[in-house]
Amino acid sequence: MAEEIDRYYYERTAAEHGFMCVCGIDEAGRGPLAGPVFAAAVILPGDYIIEGLNDSKKLSEKKRDMLFDEIKEHAVYAVASASVEEIDEMNILNATFLAMRRAFDALPERPQAAFVDGNRLPGLPVPSKAIIKGDSLSASIAAASIMAKVSRDRYMLSLDEQYPEYCFKKHKGYGTKLHYEKIREFGISPVHRKTFLKKLPGGGNMLSEKEKPGLWGEIYAARFMRENGYEIITANYRCRLGEIDIIAKKDGFLVFTEVKTRSLGAIAPGREAVGDAKQERIIETASIFMQKNSYDLQPRFDVAEVTVGKKNEPISCEYIENAFDSSF
Repeated sequence: MAEEIDRYYYERTAAEHGFMCVCGIDEAGRGPLAGPVFAAAVILPGDYIIEGLNDSKKLSEKKRDMLFDEIKEHAVYAVASASVEEIDEMNILNATFLAMRRAFDALPERPQAAFVDGNRLPGLPVPSKAIIKGDSLSASIAAASIMAKVSRDRYMLSLDEQYPEYCFKKHKGYGTKLHYEKIREFGISPVHRKTFLKKLPGGGNMLSEKEKPGLWGEIYAARFMRENGYEIITANYRCRLGEIDIIAKKDGFLVFTEVKTRSLGAIAPGREAVGDAKQERIIETASIFMQKNSYDLQPRFDVAEVTVGKKNEPISCEYIENAFDSSF
């Protein structure tokens, strides 16, 4: 039988040393590809025990919501965040510390000390202690983890309404297979962390160095097309005959786009890799797609040639309409 954890040990010990008012601080959302990082600071009441406090990740959504309401009713708390732009500018660690300081500063009551989840401190103006796995060991930190997690999840639901194509409601911005598929299809949105997308996993597994430029090229090409009036229907369409990178429609055409990514300084242009055999496979795959889907549009076959730099950052996209003909 597992030993029961005394989650009020740290708070009780602090009180014994004269720190009667302490806050717990934790974050939510360090790992996702999209959305801000949130932090919360919580001062628990001395005369009321909130039962069931634990690391928010170990609780069901229903239990988190119940505890969220109870903490709001009985504790002193503040929730703050650091934006996607701040994350990209200063890195996720410093942005997390910024969110933590903002939450601390927003508390309506000034604590005498702070417990912070993790092994590093954000730089607070009061005595502070970092506690590894603090969200499982300290009631105050556990409460903060719940407030941060629920607040961020609800914020991501609002982003789902603004950007329904990314399905944020299902994954809350984390790097799930579905999320990567949506990034491939629709490109990077304003709420995505660009610095997190320099190392894109594919289907949950890290891409090889050889695969990374191609994925970046497809993402950039999809964004380029959307910005130029194309409506993306799907990306990475596969059937037994082959694969098509992007399928879109514009101006009465059903457009099948092959994306070719080349490093800066490459001698041969990417379009040269779309030879006769490749063209034939694309045309046959497009034929299967059109048989299975009803589009009263004229098919067209384009090539997007994307150039990336040394760190796979997109530099340019040369878009070639009617790159090759078909027998349709």
